[in-house]
Amino acid sequence: MLGIGTGGALKSPKQPSFVSYLTPEEIDAKEKEQAEKVDDVLLLPGETLLCEASNVFKCTQDEGSQRGVCGRLICTNFKIAFLCDEVPDDNTPEFKNKILGENDITLQCVDQLYGVFDDKKKVLISLTALKKVPKKLIIYCKDFRVFNFCLSYSKEEEVKRIVSGIIHHTLSPKLLKRLFLFSYTSAAPCYIATLAKDQTMMFDKHNDWRLELDRTKGNLCYKVLSLNEAYKVSERLPPYFVVPLSLPEECVYKFQGRGIPIWCWSTQNGLALVKMASLPKEVDDFAMQEQRMFLDSVEKTLHRPPYEEVRIEDLSVSLPSLSEIQMSYTRFKQLFLIDNATDFWDTDSKWFSLLESCNWLEIIRQCLKKAIEVIDYLESQRINVVLKEDTASDFCCLIASLVQIMMDPHFRTRHGFQSLIQKEWVMGGHAFLDRCNHLRKNDNEAPVFLLFLDCVWQLVQQYPLAFEFSETYLTVLSDSINIPIFSTFFFNSPCQRDAHKWAEDGLGKQRGPLSFYTVWDWSVQFELKALSFLNNPLYVGKSKLEKSRKAPRSKHQRQLSLPLTQSKTSNKRGFFKEETGPFIKSLLGKRISKLINSSDEVPSNYRVFYENWHRKPVDFHGLILPHIEGPDICPWAQRHLRWIPEAQVMGGGNVAAMQRILELMDEIQSLKKKVKERPNSNHTLAKENDVETRRKKSVRRSSLYPFALLHISSFRPSISTTTWRSWEAGDELVNRDDEYFDLGSI
Repeated sequence: MLGIGTGGALKSPKQPSFVSYLTPEEIDAKEKEQAEKVDDVLLLPGETLLCEASNVFKCTQDEGSQRGVCGRLICTNFKIAFLCDEVPDDNTPEFKNKILGENDITLQCVDQLYGVFDDKKKVLISLTALKKVPKKLIIYCKDFRVFNFCLSYSKEEEVKRIVSGIIHHTLSPKLLKRLFLFSYTSAAPCYIATLAKDQTMMFDKHNDWRLELDRTKGNLCYKVLSLNEAYKVSERLPPYFVVPLSLPEECVYKFQGRGIPIWCWSTQNGLALVKMASLPKEVDDFAMQEQRMFLDSVEKTLHRPPYEEVRIEDLSVSLPSLSEIQMSYTRFKQLFLIDNATDFWDTDSKWFSLLESCNWLEIIRQCLKKAIEVIDYLESQRINVVLKEDTASDFCCLIASLVQIMMDPHFRTRHGFQSLIQKEWVMGGHAFLDRCNHLRKNDNEAPVFLLFLDCVWQLVQQYPLAFEFSETYLTVLSDSINIPIFSTFFFNSPCQRDAHKWAEDGLGKQRGPLSFYTVWDWSVQFELKALSFLNNPLYVGKSKLEKSRKAPRSKHQRQLSLPLTQSKTSNKRGFFKEETGPFIKSLLGKRISKLINSSDEVPSNYRVFYENWHRKPVDFHGLILPHIEGPDICPWAQRHLRWIPEAQVMGGGNVAAMQRILELMDEIQSLKKKVKERPNSNHTLAKENDVETRRKKSVRRSSLYPFALLHISSFRPSISTTTWRSWEAGDELVNRDDEYFDLGSI
């Protein structure tokens, strides 16, 4: 029951005739000249003011109004920012980003640009023809914000410069070294992570992998290799990775790491989750014979204790393609890019049908279902699982991460979750630079990592007691993908990161390594007070006594040196027909599968496993499985709807309830402190007034707190448009603000 704006239509926009007056070289020259004239703008280290326009009117999204504020619109090599001419109020928001203000847009966060010409809205594309200056500039952001800037009162020359500059710096292809990441890292003070004792494991050192093997007891069956320290084996693999103990090191060099079983995680029942990149498919007969011999040697490695049974999950067959994800997300995000309140209410009656047609929630359900199937093989059927994909860096990262979050409570803590992303996504070689299209070199943006975060949010909202981090943490993490001062999400592989970490002087010579900032040091973005919003107040970790208590050994306990099932005869038979084992059949692909029988598949019994688990009480520090039927999978409201005032519930919602819990905890701590200190009456009265002030403020908080504003200028109920219009004249209750009642006086 939510609407989409005129610009949020699912139809592709018509190609406009929009061309810059200036060439890119002229733009750069004029921007440098303009940068020297303005020195009253607060800039980050390495940030340069490029162009600006005065007397710009930032319009609000109020229904049928032209209200807004006047100010300057500027563009730097880091962001687009609107500087209001009015003096800001003294009300500092509780949750504020130190890097970006509410009117700041990083260049990577810009999704689409539109210009309004004679009341006609046209998309702006780089290197297209500009016949006249637009009267209004509309910016759609990847975090679902929409900015409307009226340029009618600005000088024509300034409008030409600011529009051309924004188009050039947001939509034109760029070199990796031209990203603000390098300018900031070169100019900022040397980076030293805070809270070193709680620092996230980065998995860029040999010791990190060894510690993870020790934690999961996988060190008895697997080993850490350092063959790729100089990326001699593969530029796709990290410097260190884990393989079975019995795998010969010379096998790793054979196909540049492809076809090699790389360890992800070991389970409590002694089995393992492994991933593997596919071998090249289009090869001649001689090369195919080499592949068969190579895979036969890998199979011999896996078909020994405790690897008797191996399940190959080809994720490129069972999950949607990257193009399908891109198409689905493109349609999905249009539901939340609202130009104004009128468009919201006029189209809300068909919002659910549009949501279903975009298929994004169905893709989330498919990913969660596949993770449950993998858990069934590991937990119930006692089968090792190999996740297979072309590069093993997209869906392998996604499914492996979901499986570990559901099975291992360590990865449901904040530092454990961050370590998981470092292990499976950053060091696992997920192509963040390409998938997020940071360089604007193609239109094939496939947000696989955002899909993963959406899947994790489904788990968090279904099992809030099981996670140490909050949904606000996930929302902020999704925003950080487009902040180019952190290297975490701006490289395709560890090799690419290491190749570009050397700073250069004016002559192009290397002058030392760069110390990139990591997104996991949240103090760079937020003050200590705001960091509390990232923690889940409902989470209770296992006590030290419970962790140290030795439980009796059961059949679900980890079997360290022996396999759980009786050793079976290896299927290492011949190549064709009955002589071929299921392992090689699964790995050689469709070309071979047409010539051989595939009768040794292990049937999936996940439905029985899934239903039996949901009949039992939930152990929030054990295995958790999400509900995946129909309405159990829902939109991530805090991230997608937080900028739409009409979608808010004032004084209610899960987030507001959690904030109330935080305030109660603060009040309890304050009372404990007063009991210990025995303060005087004046001090006690001041503390009570502070608590009362916080309580009153929480009543007016929105369901989309802490991102949404506390004031709604135009409010209507979330029901069909035709219904509320029939009530509009007779009932004014829907337009009233919530009232505060002092329950203490009742």
